[in-house]
Amino acid sequence: MAQNNLLYPRESGPVDLNLRYFVLRIVPFVLLFASLAGFGQDSALHSAAQAAASAPQPVSAEVAAAEAAIVKKDWKAAETKLDLWLARHPADARALFDAGYVADAQDRLEDAAGLYRRAVESNPESFVAMLSLGLLLARQGKAAEARPELAEATRLDPGEAGPALKARAWRALAEIDRTADATEASTDLLEALKISPETPADTLLAASLAEQEGNYESAEAAYRRVLAKDGKSATATAGLAHLLIARKQFPDAETMLRAALEQTPDDPALMAQLAAVLAAQNKGEALPVIQKLHEAHPADRAITRMLAEMLAEAGDAEGSDKLYLGLIAVNPGDSALWNAHGQNLIHQLKYAEAFAAFDKATELDPANGDGWSGLAFAASKTGRPTVTLHALTMRSKYLPELPVTYFLWATAYDTLHDKVAAASYYHHFLESAAGKYPDQEWQARQRILLLEKKPGDGR
Repeated sequence: MAQNNLLYPRESGPVDLNLRYFVLRIVPFVLLFASLAGFGQDSALHSAAQAAASAPQPVSAEVAAAEAAIVKKDWKAAETKLDLWLARHPADARALFDAGYVADAQDRLEDAAGLYRRAVESNPESFVAMLSLGLLLARQGKAAEARPELAEATRLDPGEAGPALKARAWRALAEIDRTADATEASTDLLEALKISPETPADTLLAASLAEQEGNYESAEAAYRRVLAKDGKSATATAGLAHLLIARKQFPDAETMLRAALEQTPDDPALMAQLAAVLAAQNKGEALPVIQKLHEAHPADRAITRMLAEMLAEAGDAEGSDKLYLGLIAVNPGDSALWNAHGQNLIHQLKYAEAFAAFDKATELDPANGDGWSGLAFAASKTGRPTVTLHALTMRSKYLPELPVTYFLWATAYDTLHDKVAAASYYHHFLESAAGKYPDQEWQARQRILLLEKKPGDGR
């Protein structure tokens, strides 16, 4: 039985692939990165702490001297004075907070977290210590640990710290809640707005939350409000373009992105969006744009992945595969990467290697329909009809049949001399092919004649 020579079918088109990784990974990361400023350390926290802690007891001369050094950002002098004081007064909540602030300012984050915790333990009503601890944990990416600290800060009396910092606690809580519960995050943001004026960052967060909840009109209106006040806001532009891309309003997104890039020509998020939009419109300019972006950010995995996909769609399977191999080396448990690697190997006619790649993809993710498609094809090309049938059976759980898969079913059964099944699938293939695969359709008709030939039939 001759092997078929159908080109390997990609289950997803180029636009869907590029937009999937762009829309889901690059833009949300940019918006989240912009929001992290709300978790930062600043002098307002320390000034508030000094005011809140000034009564009812006077400040020791040693702590006062340390705080004077903090005002001058003389961290080493402040650290020395606080260490000496805390050696004799280890439960002084104000000094512990000061020491945590100094460690925080010097990027000694674990030391800072420990000192803030000790300050909270010494004075559980210390709003600024609780807030500082929550913000620090959030900056470290420890959302699960940060959330209870920030939630507690919203329940504490800020005292002299005032409503502005209480609102900051609510905003930080909203940033954490946005990943799991957009409704809860919206409630957090509303609490902040009850006690402080709305900021551009609030509007951006509200837009992002509205988008998460599927309220695209509200999201668009919010992004446009920011742009009306600040036409150069890259974050608002990226967010609005994200919406336009999701709606497949590619020309509108392209116009907006080109205008924004005139202001900030090297903005990575905007460049990636432009590449995605150009690819969606099948414009050849997409590849050079993403290549330039990759040259500027060679370690960015999302950008590398996007370039790898574009190269594959452009027919450069070898160039694409070099990038995928680098990505696999960093993340060997990503079944989609193994699947893309296998696709490239198929297009390079390296069927045995492709078989191994698809086998790995389906091992990592048994629900990977694309992986089972690839494994079925690679098994067919390497003479494994039993594996082909198993892969097609698994694939059918997740994806509908195609003319190509009908042909694979037929040739596998034909190789195994199951005439009835083979003829049946050849018929299915012919019914669905509709003249798109002339060589295989001719082959199917010839095989049906032989398979359905009865003894004594003169055909």
